[in-house]
Amino acid sequence: MIPREILKKIRQIEIRTNRVVTETLAGQYHSVFKGQGMNFDEVREYQPGDDVRAIDWNVTARMNHPFIKKFVEERELTLMLVVDVSGSGLFGSRAQSKRELAAEIASVLAFSAIRNNDKVGLLLFTDEVEKFIPPRKGRSHVLRVIREVLFFEPKRRGTDLVQALEFMGRVLPHRAIAVVISDFITPPQRTANVSSAARSQNPLPPELQTALRIANRKHDVVAVQITDRYELELPALGRLTLEDAETGEIVELNTGHASSRDAFALRQEKQRNDLARQFRSSGVDTIQLRTDEPYSAALGKFFENREKRRLRG
Repeated sequence: MIPREILKKIRQIEIRTNRVVTETLAGQYHSVFKGQGMNFDEVREYQPGDDVRAIDWNVTARMNHPFIKKFVEERELTLMLVVDVSGSGLFGSRAQSKRELAAEIASVLAFSAIRNNDKVGLLLFTDEVEKFIPPRKGRSHVLRVIREVLFFEPKRRGTDLVQALEFMGRVLPHRAIAVVISDFITPPQRTANVSSAARSQNPLPPELQTALRIANRKHDVVAVQITDRYELELPALGRLTLEDAETGEIVELNTGHASSRDAFALRQEKQRNDLARQFRSSGVDTIQLRTDEPYSAALGKFFENREKRRLRG
């Protein structure tokens, strides 16, 4: 039996995200994520304006006037949600943690998928693959996915996205939409003087960039980076003692000097931009979200830009 407070939380997320799906993303998911090809539908008589390349010459020869083959898009897709549940996801300086925002984004995408009769799967990872739920259809399945993202208790606290991407490559035989939801704070980025709330977001390690390129050749990979305000700017609170949520390291910071806070903010903004640039160089689309800002506009802009690019292509 699922506790009532958990059911209430899941229901609240379903209501909020269904509103976003209906009002902001209606039709856009279908437009920008295409099926794997075209399936033969029927043969019909040629009509002026039809593509002559679609003429079925065998039927045309038998019937003594032109017929064409009609194809329909193979619509069914698989959406695989690859969600970071490492310790840093518990951080949140406002009412919402990064993991709670990850659950909402997963919910929006999952409900968009099932409206298009697509399958949804889930892969939760820390520095190992913690849980894999094979792709399935239906509302009850999506609600289970949301529950796992919100309330799953991982065994470990670290981060290893490379291992998660390699696992996904083994368990998904066909092309899928793979949405990686993470803060993309990886072990090489941790230094002796940086905390979970004030940690440097350096560009992707080479092995992760390689893994992303490999995954993106087989699947359609989208990176959703979730950050918190105080990972981008330091509050003026004087001396702080902080614990790294993934390593347990204790550090002290002095946030009392405006020049130090400004330098930190500039460095974090540059590194955030560098991260987005590296995603682009890997051919991976990116959505950057913050726990203190509404996400619907950013999602809508992502779908809009992707649709424009698809039409140009």
